[in-house]
Amino acid sequence: MRSSAHSGGWNFFTLSLALLFALPFFSLLFTAASAEENVWVHLLSTVMPGYLKNTFWLMLGVGSGTLVLGVSTGWLISMTEFPGRRIMEWALLLPLAFPGYIIAMVYVELLEYSGPVQTQLRLWFGWQNFQDYWFPPVASIGGAVTMLSLVLYPYVYLLARTAFLQQPATLMEASRMLGKSSKNSFLHVSLPLARPAIVVGVSLAMMETLADFGTMQLFAVQTFTTGIYHTWFGAYNAPGAAQLALSLLMFISVFVFLERYSRKQQRSHTQNSIQTQHPRNSLSGIKAVAAPLFCLFPVVFGFALPAGLLIQWAANSWREVMLERFFSDAGNSLLLAGLTAVLAVLLGVLMVYGSRISKRRRIRWAARSVSLGYTFPGPVVALGVLLPFAWFDRTIDAWMQATFGISSGYLLSGTLVILVFAYLVRFLALAYGTVESGFGRITSEMEDASRSLGKNTWQTLKGVHVPLLRGSMLTAGLLVFVDVMKELPATLMLQPFNFSTLATRAYGYATEELLREASLWCLTIVVVGLFPVIFLNRQLRESAPQNLQDKDHD
Repeated sequence: MRSSAHSGGWNFFTLSLALLFALPFFSLLFTAASAEENVWVHLLSTVMPGYLKNTFWLMLGVGSGTLVLGVSTGWLISMTEFPGRRIMEWALLLPLAFPGYIIAMVYVELLEYSGPVQTQLRLWFGWQNFQDYWFPPVASIGGAVTMLSLVLYPYVYLLARTAFLQQPATLMEASRMLGKSSKNSFLHVSLPLARPAIVVGVSLAMMETLADFGTMQLFAVQTFTTGIYHTWFGAYNAPGAAQLALSLLMFISVFVFLERYSRKQQRSHTQNSIQTQHPRNSLSGIKAVAAPLFCLFPVVFGFALPAGLLIQWAANSWREVMLERFFSDAGNSLLLAGLTAVLAVLLGVLMVYGSRISKRRRIRWAARSVSLGYTFPGPVVALGVLLPFAWFDRTIDAWMQATFGISSGYLLSGTLVILVFAYLVRFLALAYGTVESGFGRITSEMEDASRSLGKNTWQTLKGVHVPLLRGSMLTAGLLVFVDVMKELPATLMLQPFNFSTLATRAYGYATEELLREASLWCLTIVVVGLFPVIFLNRQLRESAPQNLQDKDHD
């Protein structure tokens, strides 16, 4: 009976948390359905066709770009040997440190009409103005596709590289014995086997594209994400914004289903694969020169060049910027990121443990539903959180005025509470997934031994699980911390008055065309973003087949 009571308490706690973090989704449904006029018909006849068109071309472009860059570099790194391969192995991950909106800021400053590139071209060729020559527009769909492809291809690279390494070498040997060339073996053997992992990577890149706000806003590309922001803050049309948000979630649900299905297919493949020695094909001649140059291309344009420019601009302008403002914004970012990371790890541990000891399937499904929050773009989360919090504030304020004749003002809206809650809705999935993976390495025998010694569930969690989960908890906290530091749209929509973070201040400078002044803020975000890149590289090296690790160290 005692065990049943403890289990019932955990079930109630886990289900309550799951419902709490599902609140934004239910608030969007309620608001969209409560429209007094048919907003949906108006949206379909005005902005919706443009949103659909732009979103389609963005997804197609970014999907194609990340597919080509990610698969080709993953194959070269995992299956061939060339000069500089070990450096390229981790350098190809570096663009992950750049949020899309920051690399967009850099290239706008570099390539716009008054930027150094076009200015130098006019000096070299004697051109007087833009009518004398043609230069590809940076602020366009093509520019957005290029920027996002450069920073999102590592998703495909990571998964494709892992998939190639996990393929049994005997299959490639059999293909070569049947007279197939290296090219044909790749196209007809390795690529089909790695397809589930590649589809997952491309799907993640596309979902990030759907969720992007800063790049689209800077490049004036109208998508669902920017439309939600403008419908809410520009037209003050909450039902219209909610209906746009639900439309975007319909698109995202397709990719979530595709990703889940591909992961299931991949699991069945990797379980049957045997990791035998994978000898790398040593390249020579022109191939030995072309391979490192090809791998160097996304590293240079996705990380080295923009990082170098940010460093140069920061070094030249730091005396002119308000360092007091910078340190204030950095402190705000650290406060929000640190607080959210601690709460996310704590809640992640409690929810995973609650679903672990529960015997009910619906409790486990409810706990895992928090993973859906990561697929929601920032504006969707912000709108879904703001609507119920604003209703609560208005209700309390009306009651206080009717009862005591005083106004309570904003108790939750416009405070750090609503901002941290939005971050948790958005990023709790990172902590939950990482902690769940750590729990998977703890056997049930350990729990049984603790229970046999008279320990209850709380004591077992504190005495057995938490010490064994320290590594996973630190990893989860790091991932949440970095993502909160980079988050832009939700912070823009929910931040209190006279309160800015590194991301919102950098974006504010960019909208005022003060990109060089924003360099110190942008550079700080990029430096923080390097930590998970270092972590990912270490994880990749540890997960590689042992014979390849030994060979790399030789």
